[in-house]
Amino acid sequence: MRRLRPGEVVVACDGQGGWRPCEVVRNSAAISLAPTGDTSHEDAAQPEITVGLSLVKGDRTEWAVEKLAELGVDRIVPLICDRTIARRDETRNARKGARLQRIAREASMQARRLWLPVVTEPVTFREMLESRRATAAGEVAIAHPGGQAIPPSATTVLVGPEGGWSTAELDLSRARDVPRVGLARDVLRVETAAVAAGALLSALRSGLAAPLS
Repeated sequence: MRRLRPGEVVVACDGQGGWRPCEVVRNSAAISLAPTGDTSHEDAAQPEITVGLSLVKGDRTEWAVEKLAELGVDRIVPLICDRTIARRDETRNARKGARLQRIAREASMQARRLWLPVVTEPVTFREMLESRRATAAGEVAIAHPGGQAIPPSATTVLVGPEGGWSTAELDLSRARDVPRVGLARDVLRVETAAVAAGALLSALRSGLAAPLS
């Protein structure tokens, strides 16, 4: 609101698809929005797309969350894998989660998204597989060097840590028939791979890219 000037036309939205055109007005020292049109609603894009990524140290997770929000990813899931270096810390979990959600919200505003993404609490790789597999068979894929193209049924891509998936995690994914997908010819860092996964899922959903036959 600080950068807005009286008379400017903006769109106010509720983050759940509802939006309304408004004009910036100044009352005394305060700035507010005056509706200039009716409220409209836009349905969420379907299917819902999700990217899970291993937690990484520093601000790299935050950067990935920002870019995934800009790309239109609906759910962003921080993962705790066998080789994840940055572990879940219950004392900081709520604070970190709130910060990631705020970053996603600000990025969505910049991208003019009408639906805000959800940034979940950190979960383990096993928890993620069990929760998503219960939703719909075949929707989850894991990023792995040499993997196939993302199948049309996949709406969720999981990105592992810098050291790669552990043998136990690969065995678990194989037992559950989770496909392995490739994101690039070369090896990517966690945050780059997550953004690549988000871009591919978003492009496939919007029809801007077509699956390889």
